[in-house]
Amino acid sequence: MDRLLNTIRPYAWGSTTALPELMGTASDGTPQAELWMGAHPAAPSRLLRASGPEPLDALIRARPAAELGAATLRRFGPRLPFLLKLLAVESPLSLQVHPDLAQAAVGHRIENSQGVPLDAPHRNYRDDNHKPEMIVALGSFEGLCGFRPPAHCADLLEALRLPELAAHAGALRKEPEEPALRAVFSAFLAAPGALVDAVAASVAREAEGAGRHRSVWEAYDGIARA
Repeated sequence: MDRLLNTIRPYAWGSTTALPELMGTASDGTPQAELWMGAHPAAPSRLLRASGPEPLDALIRARPAAELGAATLRRFGPRLPFLLKLLAVESPLSLQVHPDLAQAAVGHRIENSQGVPLDAPHRNYRDDNHKPEMIVALGSFEGLCGFRPPAHCADLLEALRLPELAAHAGALRKEPEEPALRAVFSAFLAAPGALVDAVAASVAREAEGAGRHRSVWEAYDGIARA
């Protein structure tokens, strides 16, 4: 059995105390969001060997059968097929959209051919894998995934009582599901600041009320304030 030395990713939404407390180390006051255990090239774990710490991804490339086992090597090739992360979430995370396996492979290849650095802020495909995820909550945690049914989305938009949202609610009720969700979501991503502020104010108002969607508005109000 090897001891792993793991990298902590300092994303802005991370806790300043949770991971240091878990590992018995002193906090330096900066956000520590994710502790990575695996062989991802962006932050591979290191193994303590006789010669000193060695990156796990390099060890796997050098001796794939010995490090992974024959069965894993046959199924996944010379790579560790998963990445374990310990997340310490202090505030809401950024919106994430993950590709399927085929799209990830093509996108990664194209960006490599264009010479986009793996750590570039505008890089979309940092590796050639898809991102199926399983969350095991060790404490209180709220996660939002995917879209609500279009009719429910329309109910929520109408409950905000903003005239600017009426057309979006109508599209969600009348148009086919996929194009309606795509159009409304795209419109919100490109919404002017004044509308964003108006929506946030309406959400805060509804979160303090006694309406039937109050629990939804409380969650969204927390995201807006973060």
